[in-house]
Amino acid sequence: MKGESMTEQNKLVIVESPTKARKIGGYLGSGYTVMASVGHIRDLAQPSQVPAAKKADFGKFGVDVNNGFEPYYVVGADKKKTVSDLKAALAKSGELFLATDEDREGEAIAWHLVQALKPKVPVKRMVFHEITKPAIQASLANTRDVDDHMVDAQETRRVLDRLYGYELSPVLWRKVGPGLSAGRVQSVATRLIV
Repeated sequence: MKGESMTEQNKLVIVESPTKARKIGGYLGSGYTVMASVGHIRDLAQPSQVPAAKKADFGKFGVDVNNGFEPYYVVGADKKKTVSDLKAALAKSGELFLATDEDREGEAIAWHLVQALKPKVPVKRMVFHEITKPAIQASLANTRDVDDHMVDAQETRRVLDRLYGYELSPVLWRKVGPGLSAGRVQSVATRLIV
């Protein structure tokens, strides 16, 4: 539109999958850039990824077990280009729409995108249950904030998985065989069966 800058006109929409990005981009048309995060962009740090200054607190698990189980997240090496591309697109945008799945993982992906991209523009959460033009338009008209309760639920599950797996997997390696892992659900299910 005449008199408006590109930043005012363009809106960045981030979804999880490149296939969804193409389809939704076709529905939204000009004025929208639709890109994919390709799933999670950050995860709990592996011990080798924790900076020396934080090793004492986060070194073993990527979680500070002595300080409220605070997680330490890092952008994975395989996601650095994705994050860089998203930041570049965001710099040209006047609004950010997070259109990740409406479940714990999708909500966490949306939250991590905000943390990693540090947007200086309004952020809105889009949710939809089908990829049709009417559903996408309805989602744009009925945005909401990121659901912090769902993010907390996902973070709790992820931290428990890390703590449980990192403590029990070495026991399995010694007692049963190398390469096995112990998940919180698998371990309890195995115990119930045995």
